[in-house]
Amino acid sequence: MKTNIILIGTIFFLKCSLILSQNSISEVLQSIEDKNYTLIALRKTADAQMLENKTGIYLSNPEIDFGYLWGKPNIIGNRTDFSAMQAFDIPTITGMKSRLSYKQNVSVEMLLKAERMSILLDAKQLCIDLIYYNSIIEELEKRLSHAQRIAEIYEKRLSEGDANMLDLNKAQLNLLNAQVELQRKEVERDALLSKLMQLNGGEAISLNDKYSEAILLPPNFEEWYAHAEQINPVLLFVRQEVEVSKDFARITRAKRLPTFSAGFMSEKIVGETFQGIKVGISVPLWENKNQVAHAKASVNAAEARRADGIQKFYIEVKNQYSKAMGLNEISQNYRNLLSSSNSSDLLQKALEAGEISLLNYLNEISLYYDTVNLALEAERDFQKAIAQLLAVEL
Repeated sequence: MKTNIILIGTIFFLKCSLILSQNSISEVLQSIEDKNYTLIALRKTADAQMLENKTGIYLSNPEIDFGYLWGKPNIIGNRTDFSAMQAFDIPTITGMKSRLSYKQNVSVEMLLKAERMSILLDAKQLCIDLIYYNSIIEELEKRLSHAQRIAEIYEKRLSEGDANMLDLNKAQLNLLNAQVELQRKEVERDALLSKLMQLNGGEAISLNDKYSEAILLPPNFEEWYAHAEQINPVLLFVRQEVEVSKDFARITRAKRLPTFSAGFMSEKIVGETFQGIKVGISVPLWENKNQVAHAKASVNAAEARRADGIQKFYIEVKNQYSKAMGLNEISQNYRNLLSSSNSSDLLQKALEAGEISLLNYLNEISLYYDTVNLALEAERDFQKAIAQLLAVEL
C-alpha cells in the first residue's frame, strides 16, 4: 500500500520541460536552405524563367533587305535594292508587356517560396522527431542503467540463496528488453539523421537538443488567419496568377489593333537612284482568332483557383489549429501532473530494500515508463502540429 502511494505521488514526472533551444532548429533550417540541392535547382530554374518572361517585351528585330539584280540584256545595267525596316507596336502594348513580365516574375518568386516552405517544413518536422529521439534515448539509457543494476542485484541474491532462478530470469529479460529498445531507437534516430543529411546537400546535421522550443499557439485564430493569408506564398501565387491572366487578356485585346513598320529604302539602276521612306501596316484579321475568348476563360479559371485555394487554406489551418490546441492540452496535462520526483529511482530503492517483489517492481515501473513515453510523444505531436500550422512563417 505504501509503495502504491509513493508511485501515485511520483508517477507524474517527465523531463520534457520546455527549454528554449537557442535557435538550433533555425540554424539547421538555414543550413538546409543554403545547401539543399532541390532548392538550389529551383532557384536557378526560377532565374531562368524570370529571364524568359522578359524576352518578349522589347521591339522585334529590325529587318534589312539587300538585293543585287543582273540586267539582261547587258545594256540596261544592274539593279541594287536596299531597305531597313523596324516593326513596332503602339506604346500602350509595350507598357502592358512590361507590366505583364513583372507580374509573371512575381508569380515565379511566389512559387519558389511555396516550394521552399514545403521543403523547410519537412526539415523542421524531422528536427522535431530528432529532438524526441534524443530525449527518449536519454530516458532509455537511464532505464538500461536501472535494469543492469536490478540484474546485478538478483545475480548476487541468487548466489546468496536469497532469490530463485525465476526472479533472475525476469531481471535478465527486463535488461534485454531495455537493451533492445535502446538499440531500436538509436537505429531510428540514425535514419532521421540520414534524411536530414540528404536535405542538407549531403552534409551531416548535428542537433543534440533534447527539449523542444517553447512556442505558444496564436491566441486568436481569426486575427492570426488574416495575417497568415497575406503571407502564404501559395495564396499569393494564385492571387498573382489572376492578375497575370487579366494583363494577358488586356494585351490580347490590344493585339487586335494593327501593328506598324517604318524604315528606309533605296533602289539604284544605271543612271538613276531612288531613295525614301517605307511604311507598312499589319492588320490582324485571322491570326488572333479566339485568343480573346481564350484569355477571358483563363481569367475565369484563375479566379476559380484563387477562390478554391483560399477556401482550402482556411479549412486546413482551422482544422490544424484545433488539432494543435487539443494536443497542447494533452501535453500540458502531462507537464502539470507529472511531479519532479523520479519514480524509477524510488521503485529501485524499494526493491533493494525488500519492500516490493520483483514482479510488483516490473509492473509498477512499466506503468511509469509508459506514462513517460506517452508524455514525450504528446509533446512531439504538439510541436509537429504547430510547426504545420505556422509553416507560412518559415
